[in-house]
Amino acid sequence: MAKSSQYQSKSSDQNGVIHWTNEENAIWSALYERQLPLVEARACKEYMDGLALLDLSKDKVPQLPDIDKVLLAQTGWKTAEVPALISFGEFFQLLANKEFPVATFIRRQQDFDYLQEPDIFHEVFGHCPLLTNPAFAHFTHVYGKLGLNASPEDRVYLARLYWFTVEFGLVKVAGETKIYGGGILSSPGETKYALDSKEAQREPLEPLNALRTPYRIDIMQPLYYILPEFNYLYELAEMDIMALVKEAKSLGLFDPLFPPKIKQAV
Repeated sequence: MAKSSQYQSKSSDQNGVIHWTNEENAIWSALYERQLPLVEARACKEYMDGLALLDLSKDKVPQLPDIDKVLLAQTGWKTAEVPALISFGEFFQLLANKEFPVATFIRRQQDFDYLQEPDIFHEVFGHCPLLTNPAFAHFTHVYGKLGLNASPEDRVYLARLYWFTVEFGLVKVAGETKIYGGGILSSPGETKYALDSKEAQREPLEPLNALRTPYRIDIMQPLYYILPEFNYLYELAEMDIMALVKEAKSLGLFDPLFPPKIKQAV
């Protein structure tokens, strides 16, 4: 996770309401209007079903208590207001408690097309719809409990599994490849690239391989892993993932499919 952020989260009032400015609401509305037509054709049915259940506002930033009512009724989850960046420990603790961290800030206009740290559009539009789904919710909960008890070194391996499933996962649906990863679904460029790019590799998800695959957060992904079906997340959750982490550590990482990040001169 990044060490610092240019953003600061907003705090809710005594009723759990965050008072967004007109400019911030306009940013949400523009992001929503741009992204919705893309995901309607490319996202998996489970995501679209969850988006319908949440009934997110198109005109203003949604309030987390409204989202919580739906999540609690469907899967027992709720959101948690967090600062722009949190530690791995805090992240796993929240997931283990069935609380999904949502950084309560929204990107500025100058960061409209790309933002490195996850804002409320990424978390709510990208991830919250699938938290209404039992398979996704169960996998995320199990993942949180594993991470909470893992060593710092093992958490780095677990982060790769999360990256290639929850953030950038694809899934087979009736012979077609669809998107379920929130990092893709909240990005217009990646929503197109993940399915259309001739350069990107797409391979069936083998958990051990995902644990061994390096990634970068600031580029279009060179590799996507594909679930055989959405409910495979149940099977994945019941695997001995920590044994796979141990095996991945002994085997070592694959060679990166991307060039090293160039450090800027100070």
